[in-house]
Amino acid sequence: MAIRLKTSDQVERMRRAGRVVRKVLDRLGEMIAPGLTTEELDTEAYRLCRELGAEPLFKGVPGRGGAGPFPGSICASLNEEVVHGIPSPTRVIRAGDIVSVDFGVRMDGWCGDAAETFIVGSVDEKVRHLVDVTRNALVMAIDMCQPGEKWSNVARSMQGYVESEGLSVVREFVGHGIGQDMHEDPKVPNFVSRELEARDILLQPGLVLAVEPMVNLGSPRVEYAPDGWTVVTGDRLSSAHFEHTVAVTGHGADVLTNGR
Repeated sequence: MAIRLKTSDQVERMRRAGRVVRKVLDRLGEMIAPGLTTEELDTEAYRLCRELGAEPLFKGVPGRGGAGPFPGSICASLNEEVVHGIPSPTRVIRAGDIVSVDFGVRMDGWCGDAAETFIVGSVDEKVRHLVDVTRNALVMAIDMCQPGEKWSNVARSMQGYVESEGLSVVREFVGHGIGQDMHEDPKVPNFVSRELEARDILLQPGLVLAVEPMVNLGSPRVEYAPDGWTVVTGDRLSSAHFEHTVAVTGHGADVLTNGR
């Protein structure tokens, strides 16, 4: 792994990018309501991002296989969609939905990335529990991001908590380092594997991570939708996603995408 530690000045530059991410996510959270399309969310995200002097991070990212470049500024994933949902003029938000919005920017050469799952109106209690547990898993991970801690301990705690609540952790998608590039080493899974135990990550000052638990109501299995981008749960039960960009400091975790 080629981990790139950040200086305090570089962390502050990433915080400026993170402030833009937070403002956009907060604005979209205010907008989300029955009858709105995910394309309308995407249009507003792009407008506000550019107004604030940043560029969207996801737009134009090359696709896998035969999928074309990602067309949106945000990933908008509803209900059984886990991540990478493509904004669409025909994808209408309805009461009872959950909407996971993932958004990132590059500003003055530095990146910020965060995600949040929004509840629309009244939802089934099991779905509300899913959203609460996923949010709590992120808070738990951030609290544990202390210098000298091993990531395997963080991942084990997240996985143990999620599974104790009767839910499952997505295995195919994980958190990651972030800096001048959206995806940097190391990969930071939300579960413990033999690979992680063999190549553990020691948290140290200057390490900046995009920590992003993705939790399913049912099975952890996921698959790609026909568009080649959208990832859906194998059993078509709901999924939730929360993310923050987090810097490890000598005093603990510093969240760069909370708007501070």
